[in-house]
Amino acid sequence: MGPAEVVAVEPEAPGEAARSSMEKVASEKLRLIVCFLGVFVCYFYYGILQESITRGKYGEQQESFTFAKSLVFVQCIINAIFSKLVIQLFENPSPERTPRWLYAVCSMSYLGAMVSSNSALQYVNYPTQVLGKSCKPIPVMILGVLIGRKRYPLTKYMCVLLIVLGVALFMYKPKKGLGDADDHIFGFGETLLLVSLTLDGLTGVAQDHMRANFQTGSNQMMLNINVWSSLFLGIGVLGTGEFWEFLNFTERHSSILYKILLFSLTSALGQSFIFMTVVHFGPLTCSIITTTRKFFTILGSVLIFGNPISSLQWLGTVFVFLGLGLDAKFGKTTKKTITKH
Repeated sequence: MGPAEVVAVEPEAPGEAARSSMEKVASEKLRLIVCFLGVFVCYFYYGILQESITRGKYGEQQESFTFAKSLVFVQCIINAIFSKLVIQLFENPSPERTPRWLYAVCSMSYLGAMVSSNSALQYVNYPTQVLGKSCKPIPVMILGVLIGRKRYPLTKYMCVLLIVLGVALFMYKPKKGLGDADDHIFGFGETLLLVSLTLDGLTGVAQDHMRANFQTGSNQMMLNINVWSSLFLGIGVLGTGEFWEFLNFTERHSSILYKILLFSLTSALGQSFIFMTVVHFGPLTCSIITTTRKFFTILGSVLIFGNPISSLQWLGTVFVFLGLGLDAKFGKTTKKTITKH
């Protein structure tokens, strides 16, 4: 046998490797910018439309919009249609392994959170609602300890303490007089926000269970949860007759239909950008983007609708978003690794 041949492989030219690496980095930066702008624009406009719909006055009689469940019903239908289109157009078909009952349970908590949040806007302004809903680390931590048997680092508890302090400062309303019935520290609107937060935490626990045990895709989860939510809400709004009142209201004030359609479309599109951010850049980046978006949503609501915010409430706002920012950077990195067995 002759000597073995040695085939020389020419290394890739340094210039070509550097160029390829730079193109990849540029592509990732562009994707991140698109995700940020998508989440920011969609949910900024979503918040403006939500307050405009729920707190607006309509017609000569200055009617108020009181159909929170019907609004969420329409939103869930649009979300389901949107996610189904995304699956059909951009995803390969895969077998569904997640039990239907788990989707049903998750949709009940998801649905209750949305209805409670939208209903709260009839009693509190949008900045209060957004700041309250920004406190998701609190129910996530509590339910993680009670249900998921997790432990959290000290930084996690410090972040939550900072958030709670900020919320307390924001919601505190000193009494101006004994006869002022509107002054309260914790009223029905704030109670609805607390219910919404608790249900958000339960939804997060259920979704983590789906991902860990059944590898449920984000769009499949979005589709099935919204389908079940539409079913539950449809029974509710049709059984109580609210949907027919909602249709009569939209017939009297047809201009609101355009707002409702845009509200639902921005919700669906915003969710798709959030899922894109999680898939390509991870939940940490997504948390930072959504936290930044919430601050500018509050600022936009104040500037556009003239919602008054005192200096004490601005201080509370700073505390809340500082706590959320620290939680996004330090509090979520060890959540899954520090677990009781």
